[in-house]
Amino acid sequence: MNPDALAILHAHLLTALATAPAETRRLFHGRGRCWPGLEQVTVDWLQGVVLVSLFKEPEPQQLEDLKQLLMDITRCAEWQQSAAHTLLLQHRYLLQSTTEWLLGDALDEMTITEGRLNYRVDLGRKQNAGLFLDMRYGRDWVRANAGGKRVLNLFAYTCGFSVTAIEGGAAHVVNLDMSSSALSRGRDNHRLNGHDLSKVTFLGHDLFKSWAKVIGKGPYDLVIIDPPSFQKGSFLLTKDYQRVLRRLPELLTETGTVLACMNDPAFGSDFLIDGVTREAPSLRFVERLENPPEFPDADVECGLKALVFRQGN
Repeated sequence: MNPDALAILHAHLLTALATAPAETRRLFHGRGRCWPGLEQVTVDWLQGVVLVSLFKEPEPQQLEDLKQLLMDITRCAEWQQSAAHTLLLQHRYLLQSTTEWLLGDALDEMTITEGRLNYRVDLGRKQNAGLFLDMRYGRDWVRANAGGKRVLNLFAYTCGFSVTAIEGGAAHVVNLDMSSSALSRGRDNHRLNGHDLSKVTFLGHDLFKSWAKVIGKGPYDLVIIDPPSFQKGSFLLTKDYQRVLRRLPELLTETGTVLACMNDPAFGSDFLIDGVTREAPSLRFVERLENPPEFPDADVECGLKALVFRQGN
């Protein structure tokens, strides 16, 4: 983060704040490698809360310069115009992802909106707030395609896909995740939107030890797969994704659809297309969803991959 890079960040944030979005959005995505020197910086707009995340430890002077730049922004007209009130700096490179409150009162959690839907997120306590903003178009797609369907949401996390599926008229959604606390937040998210929880099932299990239970609640018209690239002791992308793909024919109806997602920059969309062709040849590739424009990437294959497959002709 040399002075030129910081000047670019300063100008970008002032422009973004001058037209601050009504809903939660990313304001700056340095990780797409479009701005040299800022590859390890992201800035998110949480409707009044500005969350700056650092993914690599900077030199001490660079960190001080960044903090000074951010505090200078809070004194600008654009900051006041945006109605921003809180500024956080999260050190994602630290084991605990320590968060500094540079401005505003400390909050443990808050409710944000996306697509006119509400989600509860954590602030300053966990590595991830609770909603991955780059998946916005994926959630929109599920909302538009879930009507009347039975949906399986694997690696459900806080059930963002489930919320949009029920909002889109899904008949039932089964959410599976190993984290009971994430699923509990998923229940909260459904309640925030006034959803009928009798249409939602929450399974706090290890998928690879629970296939019979998952298959028994099917078949499903739509299966969503959005795993972590790596989660110690539970999921390794290069080994475990194919184990999920080969079970798809058992999970799906004869004309079922799959939304398969991956966000590891080391693997392109061919990883999923080739994997489905090999492990579940009854499915055909339909389309890759676009990523939101606020997530530019120097190489589109390094960004989020959200691919649609369909069983049958």
